[in-house]
Amino acid sequence: MGKDVELQFTVEEQELNKATVRRLDFILLPFLALLFLFNSLDKSNIGNAETANFTNDVGLAKSDLNTAVAVFYFFFVTLQPIGAAFGRRYGMVRWVPGCMTIWGVCTALHAFVQTKWQLITLRALIAILEAGFYPVAVSYLSLFYTRFEFGRRLAIFYGQSAVAGAIGGVLAFAIFSRFSFNHEQGEGESKDNHSWKSWQILFLIEGCCTIVLAAAGFLWLPHNARTAWFLNPEQREWAEERIRRDRALAHADAKTYAKASPADVDDNAEESNSKYPRTPRSSSSNESQTLLPRSSSPSSDSSPVSLTDDRGLTSGAVLAALTDPKIPYLLICNILSAIPATAFSIFLPLVLRPLLPSHATDPNNPSSTTNTAALTNLLAAPPYILGAVALWAFTVWSDRIRARLIPLLASLAILLIGLTITIAGWGWAIPHYLALNIILLGTYTTSPLAVAWLANNTPHPGKRAIVLGINGWGNFAGVIAAMLFRPRWAPGYKVPFAVTGMCVAVAWAGYVGFRVWVVSVNERKRRSVEGRSEGNEGSFGCAKGGPGWRDRVLTGLERWVERRGWQKSSEWLGRTRREARQADEGSGWVYSL
Repeated sequence: MGKDVELQFTVEEQELNKATVRRLDFILLPFLALLFLFNSLDKSNIGNAETANFTNDVGLAKSDLNTAVAVFYFFFVTLQPIGAAFGRRYGMVRWVPGCMTIWGVCTALHAFVQTKWQLITLRALIAILEAGFYPVAVSYLSLFYTRFEFGRRLAIFYGQSAVAGAIGGVLAFAIFSRFSFNHEQGEGESKDNHSWKSWQILFLIEGCCTIVLAAAGFLWLPHNARTAWFLNPEQREWAEERIRRDRALAHADAKTYAKASPADVDDNAEESNSKYPRTPRSSSSNESQTLLPRSSSPSSDSSPVSLTDDRGLTSGAVLAALTDPKIPYLLICNILSAIPATAFSIFLPLVLRPLLPSHATDPNNPSSTTNTAALTNLLAAPPYILGAVALWAFTVWSDRIRARLIPLLASLAILLIGLTITIAGWGWAIPHYLALNIILLGTYTTSPLAVAWLANNTPHPGKRAIVLGINGWGNFAGVIAAMLFRPRWAPGYKVPFAVTGMCVAVAWAGYVGFRVWVVSVNERKRRSVEGRSEGNEGSFGCAKGGPGWRDRVLTGLERWVERRGWQKSSEWLGRTRREARQADEGSGWVYSL
């Protein structure tokens, strides 16, 4: 593979670029990370609550917790593309804070759960509202950063899932240590105790914080760089220009640019009015100008739609995402590799519980339950912190070498080592705890690197949002995890760990195959660029003009509809087919590794 072409800046542009990125890093990125932190807390806090006898206090069976988790992930996974589509259609700025406000209310209502169906209903509502949050937020983040700035920023963002585990554990430790459980009744004591239980305090605090943060989101987040309140006018213009240049360079390697024709140079109004020099422009940039409906574009003037705008979706972009053959392949790998992350986000405190000294879990000790819950959640913090640190280190390495797949494979290898030690070393508390730390070192890296690869290699913003939404089906791993880590396998969970290890091994082999596949496709594309026929190169169906079978089907359907006199339907099909072709990467696009 050829070496990626790097953005070239003048001295003045370098200073402007540093100032712009610095403001994005210190104002936009931390707030997005904070949103994801509370998204993760509201997803995983039920596991922390269970260590404080949540189900026992409510009068539920322990298996009801697993059922609620499975129901959560069913809705959460199923609705990912739909949530992503709504988020792209209406914009991150309106969609996410609105949904977040309502799921914050649902989180707080967990404090008043009394029946199994109330718990399942609340978890289902949170899942429906959270569906699409991650792909919408990642797609939004990718609008403001260039390809090889993106990995480290995605690490800071996604790393909040690990940080949430640590903070959730420390917060639960503080609450459970401060508030008594109020469930150790005497023999003749009434069970009707109206004082607050520690898990109720946990749900109320996290739910209220989510609501406050969501309200701030309406005011804090900009729709695009042009409306970013924290950038000055010059920085706003540069924020658009740097993304335009990066998309142009991403469209082909150095050989392609050496042969670029005058037609490859953008000549639209935005370019002519810009004070920055022209660079070869990718077709994706031109295509992105048609994302918003005409009525939604800035109407006061004739300025083109912002490349960083978070709104707008066409039916062609949706179709292009749904018919991209590389997406289901990566999805399967993502599901198999994500089982540890989804499992430990909820069940790690329960896995750690048996590792405590016997006196801490002595039922005859009146303070045993409090000690167990507090210490278990405190023990969960270091593995999560290690996971966040490893994620940062791997993404920095990934950005530096300008590759995603090699660091991804390395993290899966670490994960496999940890799972192997865990299965072999059960019975010794310290080795088992250290093995769990090794598992967390590799757990949180795979998914963001796969997402970074998809974001880097899907230039069309509308298609990118839907692709990330489809990839969100990888959270189906949460359903598998809920079925695996059932109480029947406690305390060792050997069978769940063994099955998880086999799934991760298959995912590792799958990503190796994907890398071989990408290298092969790029070689065919490169030969085409060097002068051979620009027909269908067999590249995941993403050659110039899009998948041939899709065009043939749509063209045939369009003619059939036209013969029956359904003119508007025929026009819609034709427009969708053309939009889908625009949304595809094209034969000039070389996939990065």
